[in-house]
Amino acid sequence: MPQLPAPSYPDDVRARLEADAREIIARYPDSRSALLPLLHLVQAEEGHVTRTGQRFCAEMLDLTTAEVTAVATFYSMYRRKPSGDYQVGVCTNTLCAVMGGDAIFSALQEHLGVGNGETTGDGKVTLEHIECNAACDFAPVVMVNWEFFDNQTVQSAKSLVDDLRAGTQVEPTRGAPLCTFKDTARILAGFPDERPGAVEASGGAGPASLIGLRLAKGETAPARVVHPRGSGAPAPRDGQPHDPSPAEHLSSHDAPQDTAASDPDHPAGPAAEEGE
Repeated sequence: MPQLPAPSYPDDVRARLEADAREIIARYPDSRSALLPLLHLVQAEEGHVTRTGQRFCAEMLDLTTAEVTAVATFYSMYRRKPSGDYQVGVCTNTLCAVMGGDAIFSALQEHLGVGNGETTGDGKVTLEHIECNAACDFAPVVMVNWEFFDNQTVQSAKSLVDDLRAGTQVEPTRGAPLCTFKDTARILAGFPDERPGAVEASGGAGPASLIGLRLAKGETAPARVVHPRGSGAPAPRDGQPHDPSPAEHLSSHDAPQDTAASDPDHPAGPAAEEGE
């Protein structure tokens, strides 16, 4: 059992965090509503929610540590042990799994030499399998610090984690540029992302996700081309469907990748018939 109470932050760290915490708490009519962003704040300090961080949140919000712990342990976005600079999550929910997510996750475990929820020895990458990321039209999907890397294959996922460990700059398929997990946690606490161009960067759902809405509006959804990571292909003309060139491909639903479980060349072998 851990010794109680948890140790306090050093005085300088405590003073800095208190100033940030007061700014967060002032946004809410009821102070306890600030617990989720405060947990992100303390996670930004040490990369995971420590006992000290939970004690800090409890003291700032006049809660018991049991109340804080109940929340911190309920949500998977709060880490309970030290983790890497980059949280690499491979979606293994149904569609991503059958499109190759299971093969990607298995290959990355072997490639990195870690299991689920474990971190590489250099402290760079924490690997985990995650549930649906609402990006099924770009399956299989890998997320790094909650940014999307769409239409992945075993090889592209290996290249991605190698680049992260080497310090090579990588660009998400859509959304803001990558930052470290601690920086991501501070942004999730509600503080502005001051990196040039980060706020302007955006990424939305793909055509398969929006087709129902467009049909309801009487619209015809144009094809949207998604470029593989590092292809250097130009962005499509907004709202103008066109046939993809050899350097382009549609979302995985329109142009299945060779990682589909039904493919005989799938790394895990062809899908078995029912009962086998």
